[in-house]
Amino acid sequence: MCGIVGLFLKNPALKSQLGAHVETMLVGMSERGPDSAGIAVYHSPVAPTRCKLTLFNADLHFPWRKLAGELGAAIDIEVDISQKGNHALLIADGAEVPIIRWLHSTHPEIRIMGYGQLMEVYKDMGLPGEVAKRYGLSGMEGSHAIGHTRMATESAVTTEHSHPFTPASDMCLVHNGSLSNHNNLRKWLRHHGQEFDTDNDSEVAARYFAHRLSEGASLPEALEAGLVDLDGFYTFTMGTRDGFAVLRDGIACKPAVLAENDDWVAMASEFRSLAYLPDIEKAKIWEPAPATVYTWSLH
Repeated sequence: MCGIVGLFLKNPALKSQLGAHVETMLVGMSERGPDSAGIAVYHSPVAPTRCKLTLFNADLHFPWRKLAGELGAAIDIEVDISQKGNHALLIADGAEVPIIRWLHSTHPEIRIMGYGQLMEVYKDMGLPGEVAKRYGLSGMEGSHAIGHTRMATESAVTTEHSHPFTPASDMCLVHNGSLSNHNNLRKWLRHHGQEFDTDNDSEVAARYFAHRLSEGASLPEALEAGLVDLDGFYTFTMGTRDGFAVLRDGIACKPAVLAENDDWVAMASEFRSLAYLPDIEKAKIWEPAPATVYTWSLH
């Protein structure tokens, strides 16, 4: 059993409130996921010529500034880095691909939690409220965010196994459920060039959708393909650079509630995480239908 939340702001005037609302939503899912929690926030875009990566190492005294200096010298780029708990936010010139390759080859002890130009991902063990405060979620402004509270069933309780999973630039996925064919799908995806960081079945789902998008599918098309290829029970919420999506399997045994008014769209595993959103009394509230793709976009 896990908890999922997501908030997508249609009204830019609410951007300053994003983090505070998502923290309240995340805390509302504490009973569904006391093991660990994670958030992906779409905010503070970097220049088109730059990228940002959220990095993790369990050592609170890890020498992040030394790593940034080594990276800058190795591939001749300007690098800024700031520490947040056992994570660090790295902002650098150029694309993320050479940076990711350098990190994998020279610092395998570093986990890359998220990357792109807009998205930051912070996830950690502990109660959702503790994790939210550790990374200053309430103070984060932005356009949209998704979160997850985890009760582990398929893999270990570690920061790395926590959600969201990032399979591509500015893309992430959270999952409540269990996939029965994840081992075969993992083999198939590896054959098609996808690389894995964990044995978590949710990472398989994330990389499956990234693969379909890389083939040229639209976001709705990628999610519809998942209805055919992913066996199991699931509610997915996905974030992209300018979008937000929700999908349940054909049986829809995992709970989900959607709410929408003129200012925002929100999703949660249970209504209690929606109850304190502004003007909730003016929102349309419904249970997303089985095997139905729901997407929203900033454009």
